[in-house]
Amino acid sequence: MTCWLVKSEPADFSIADLERVGREPWTGVRNYQARNYMRDDMRVGDPVLLYHSSCPEPGVAGVARVASAAYPDPTQFERRSDYYDPKSTRQAPRWQLVEVEFVRRLGRIIGLDEIRAQSGRLGEIALLQRGNRLSVMPLTRRQFDQILRLE
Repeated sequence: MTCWLVKSEPADFSIADLERVGREPWTGVRNYQARNYMRDDMRVGDPVLLYHSSCPEPGVAGVARVASAAYPDPTQFERRSDYYDPKSTRQAPRWQLVEVEFVRRLGRIIGLDEIRAQSGRLGEIALLQRGNRLSVMPLTRRQFDQILRLE
């Protein structure tokens, strides 16, 4: 079982939104490496940390789990969508998604600076690599648990 960290801008979709809806298709991922993780590696039941990005207090805000196998992201076919891809077809879709399911909110946001201060204990973690813009990234179970211990 692999653990995951997924990023979302809370102004668009937050842990509170996931709590309200319960389960959500993780649409709009338009990075091939992130897509490949969802398509090839994420499995139903895998634990997920939901990370709020591009906000005043970036950090881990909650826990979710992978709730579906990968399937084509419908937003790639919707002309009015910000995520429309004119080169993608229903016969040969480019973009995949998984659904995520709410588990719990954290008692507080575990901020990026706090996570960065744990880099010695976390080892190689994509979130802390300079220039990393991935919205979906794997974590080891040890890294996942270490981040939650900060709560």
